[in-house]
Amino acid sequence: MNRKRVVVTGLSAITPIGNDLETSWENLLAGVSGVGPITRFDASDFATTIAAEVKGWDATAHIPFKQAKRMEIFTQYAVACSQALLAHAGLAITEANAPRTGTILGCGLGGLETIENQHAKYMEGGSRRISPFFIPIVIGNMAPGQAAIFTGAKGPNLAITSACASGTHGIGYAFSEIALGRADAMITGGVESTISPLAVGGFCSMKAMSTRNDEPARASRPFDKDRDGFVMGEGCGMLLLEELDHARERGATIYAEVVGFGASADAYHMTAPPEDGSGMALAMTAALREAQVSPAEVDCINAHGTSTFLNDLCETRAIKTVFGAHAKNVAITANKSMIGHLLGAAGGVEGVFSVLTLHHGAIPGTVNLDAPGEECDLDYTAQGTVRRRVNYVLSNSFGFGGTNGSVLFKRFEG
Repeated sequence: MNRKRVVVTGLSAITPIGNDLETSWENLLAGVSGVGPITRFDASDFATTIAAEVKGWDATAHIPFKQAKRMEIFTQYAVACSQALLAHAGLAITEANAPRTGTILGCGLGGLETIENQHAKYMEGGSRRISPFFIPIVIGNMAPGQAAIFTGAKGPNLAITSACASGTHGIGYAFSEIALGRADAMITGGVESTISPLAVGGFCSMKAMSTRNDEPARASRPFDKDRDGFVMGEGCGMLLLEELDHARERGATIYAEVVGFGASADAYHMTAPPEDGSGMALAMTAALREAQVSPAEVDCINAHGTSTFLNDLCETRAIKTVFGAHAKNVAITANKSMIGHLLGAAGGVEGVFSVLTLHHGAIPGTVNLDAPGEECDLDYTAQGTVRRRVNYVLSNSFGFGGTNGSVLFKRFEG
């Protein structure tokens, strides 16, 4: 069976640096940080009091009030982003194309805030206080479910949950659905919103997050020697993937091509990668192998780059394993230095930025990288945005449980 070619014909984003695609991209290129004090709850008793929140969110600007009230924020983001995505792609879903248009989204945790609220009500007043909408609101697959309800997409519909690799895995498996001929178009990406006491407290207990509370804009520092943990973010990033002939027939604008996807497991530890980054390297190698692209052809990597010691060190080692001497020629960008770590949404948003990098010939810089950390001796674009032609971007995501994903995007050339 001949594999179908898969292209990107639409993009959308809601991020800590912009509530739409254009604003997010402009601020990313300008090096704007979305990190600030936590406003969602009183975090004064927590070791970390900062996060990268979406600002000024008004769900009713996108969703009728009654329906928005019955959604967690992550689902609201997914619905709003899916509508913006179809508008950007110029695709109308009809009865004719709906069965072959699907939705696969990455979501790491789902509705934690509602779980906290409903548990508090139960403790106060017993089981009768639990809302009948509790379960439908919190489950992670309500994001693609509600996105389909609002867009009419009736093809494959599911959520991928693989911690911080969820968004990248979502893109990868949506790519596979089209490549294998099971769908003509897929709404995909990642979504997350878990800036709540339980999530912040859990990561604080692990000592995984930055405590640079007095300098929030400088707290997320991928590959820098003074990094002290990641900064939690939230948001959504979506891509419309389409089979090439399907896109051409309707005259769609093509922003990039998806040419390879790799997934792997560390099979090593609950939260730590093996020190040689071998699991990460397996995912990158698999994506290149599927695309039949040599490492020397790749000119940009959108790194997982969390601003944690182990990730940055191990990802650097993995890149050196895969790319050899060419590793020093690859421009590496760490979007998390500005938007924070969007957990299950990270791969979706960074996938969107990877496509825009190819389309505009602009590699976003990595901010807050003042002095490289141990063994972090590659080109992390610390000098700021680089404008030049880019042919391939490899987007990496790695998650707790030792799960890894890499997607290879190519500049579209017909």
